[in-house]
Amino acid sequence: MRPIRPLFAARSGRSTRSRTSPVAAAVALGAALVLTATACGPSDDNAGGDASASQPSDGGDGKVQIPDGLKDKLKDHGIDLDEWTHGGWKKNWDKDKWLREAGEFINPIIKDLWDPERMRDADKNPDRKVDDNDISGDQGVTDPTPKPVNAAAVKTPYHDQVAESGKLFFDGPEGSMVCSATVVKDPAHPGKSNMVWTAGHCVHAGAEGGWYRNMVFVPSYNNSGKSVDELQNAPKEEVAPYGVWWGDWAQTSDQWIEQGGPTGGKGAPYDFAVIHVTPEKGGDGKSLEETVGSALPVDFNAPAVPKIDAMTATGYPAAPPFDGQKAFQCADKPGRLSLSKPDPTMYRIGCTMTGGSSGGGWVAQGQDGKPALVSNTSIGPVTAGWLAGPRLGKEAKGIYGAVSKKFAGQ
Repeated sequence: MRPIRPLFAARSGRSTRSRTSPVAAAVALGAALVLTATACGPSDDNAGGDASASQPSDGGDGKVQIPDGLKDKLKDHGIDLDEWTHGGWKKNWDKDKWLREAGEFINPIIKDLWDPERMRDADKNPDRKVDDNDISGDQGVTDPTPKPVNAAAVKTPYHDQVAESGKLFFDGPEGSMVCSATVVKDPAHPGKSNMVWTAGHCVHAGAEGGWYRNMVFVPSYNNSGKSVDELQNAPKEEVAPYGVWWGDWAQTSDQWIEQGGPTGGKGAPYDFAVIHVTPEKGGDGKSLEETVGSALPVDFNAPAVPKIDAMTATGYPAAPPFDGQKAFQCADKPGRLSLSKPDPTMYRIGCTMTGGSSGGGWVAQGQDGKPALVSNTSIGPVTAGWLAGPRLGKEAKGIYGAVSKKFAGQ
């Protein structure tokens, strides 16, 4: 059985003009495809845990202003506050000092940190009548491995095809990293959403780490689909035509935070996250949804697998043979992948997209007949051939609702 892993892509720390891709660790998946043990769901009061995210401002002296509520936690971790405000959050990845708890997320805006070069190089009641959408028959079921579906290049300009899609950039211990993400609707702000959907492992390292840093979303990255060579001297307006949006709040599942791992681990069926964003340079007062002109609804009650004709996954695959600069898609009828019978069964499709495609949205026809986000890329074999994504149920809905509610008054 091929090794599997979450499909984000990482680059080593930045050198003067070049970066190299580290070899990702992978653990073999057993013949029974059992990676996980039972994961307890979050409580209704704290679905996914609050990932408190301030948007620290620059106090005029070049220092980041740390929210009072976070200062004591930093001190508890043995972090020098003065060092932190001078950029310590960018380089200190000591496990004991890596902020990992739900309430410790912080992502200060560093203007122009993500310039075109850095972006280019950044490489989950018995009497009740059965609901038509009931998936109890899916639980614990694994269908045959799907045949690979060759990823197709998205037609340019990307904005005309998948205006909601984009690329996520962030920093981790291995250097700059990339995922994919999707603009989704915000119930509290109809038509004016600043919410982005991605994978949990694209915002938090799981059981062995904490929150990633310097997290930004770039909708319609490289909109005209230029090659690496053509991007060498491309201005930021061309690479990021709809701006750079910094995460000022992030939330993922408790299961991912406590049990996620390098190959998905026990948190894989709960590998999803929601990020709230704000424009890097203040913007023009328009929301992300208004800026890109679209946002997808999220369907938390998608039909059982046999009733879904097709799902389309979109992403920016960065591991060979791809280079991370262009958007691709795979469309396939989904099958089922069970990692552990007590946990939700994941969707699985044939697809040759590689690392970097993680977090990208999976779209299917919703109950109203219109496109809706129903999953996101989570795990796949190291040698590409298929992708798996979590089914979005009550835990995902709780996270989505919590992020929306948090910003309802703004």
